[in-house]
Amino acid sequence: MRRKPNILITGTPGVGKSKLCEELIRSGLDMEWIEVGQVAKQCNCYSGYDEDLECHILDEDKVLDELESRMEEGGKIIDYHGCDFFPERWFDVVFVLRTNNTLLFDRLEKRGYSTKKLQKNIECEIFQTLLEEAMESYDNNIVNELRNETFADMERNISQISAWVNQWIKDNVTK
Repeated sequence: MRRKPNILITGTPGVGKSKLCEELIRSGLDMEWIEVGQVAKQCNCYSGYDEDLECHILDEDKVLDELESRMEEGGKIIDYHGCDFFPERWFDVVFVLRTNNTLLFDRLEKRGYSTKKLQKNIECEIFQTLLEEAMESYDNNIVNELRNETFADMERNISQISAWVNQWIKDNVTK
């Protein structure tokens, strides 16, 4: 029996996933933050390189193999822009971050994204691609959409996620 839940934080690149995870840990949430991009880099979980989008192609099976035993422990916050390849059994809750397109454009432009990569990510947000992916991949009762545009949004999201974790522990561990 896990003593802490597993959380997935997903959304289009630039919506603030990593910043939110960083702030959750800084706020005292006693969980392990796992950036899938960092795991892929450290463990060479790539199957190639996409010249058009100027990024590595994730070898999803290798990533899953790397994370499987860690996920069984519980207490993990997974941070990644995709979600449909993770097993449903891994997560107790999924948070999909959303940001308005103008703000997202500015954030991605500051990162130096190429025009094509920028356009593809903005379209992803416009068409709610990652929200739909989460809704198709997980029980809709565990999928939550969160706005993440302002400092106030960030504070509210930290509070909401922390309260959710505390309630999960109360409901599942302290019976």
